[in-house]
Formats: sequence, C-alpha cells, structure tokens
Amino acid sequence: MQVKVDTVDKWEDVLESVDKDQVPINCVKKVFFKLRGGKQKTINLFTLRKQGLEVEDIEYVITRKIAEFGPSIVSMDFVIDVNAVAEHVQPLTDSYLKKYES
Repeated sequence: MQVKVDTVDKWEDVLESVDKDQVPINCVKKVFFKLRGGKQKTINLFTLRKQGLEVEDIEYVITRKIAEFGPSIVSMDFVIDVNAVAEHVQPLTDSYLKKYES
C-alpha cells in the first residue's frame, strides 16, 4: 500500500506529538548512536527488514550494538518510518470513522 503524499505530511504532524519510546520497532526506519569523540553509528532497520530479518532479529541487532558501544554511547535517537505507521494505523482509523458516519 502506497500512502498519498498529503496523507504522509499529515502523519508526520501527528508523529511529532508522539513520545518516541512508545513507537513499535517495526515503525522505526533508522537508529542513530552518538558516541564520544563526535562519532556516530547508524543501524538501518528499513534495510534489515528488506533483507528479511524479523522483529526479534532486529531487536537482537540493536541490543548487541548497545552492548558493543557500551559506555561510549552519548545518546541514541531514531527516525520513524512514516509510511509504516500510516499503513498500520490508517485501516484502524478508517474502521473507527465508519462507525460514526451513520
């Protein structure tokens, strides 16, 4: 399912108001680790999913990287896959709205 551009823009507005630690891992596109010394490491979860890794495997990769970088991690952030969120939530939203159309 391809989400229309104007719909994606609306979802981006919604996602800015969401607490990021509540986002399911299958809706995360990339994880960034900022390390001491100004270095940064990135895990591209979108690519891992395209390669066929399941959610449990991706969680393992992230956990392994956290252990590997350990005390060198200054912060961790991620990019949300807006299309993935829209594809998961839009059918639920449509279903709820149909109940109130009558």
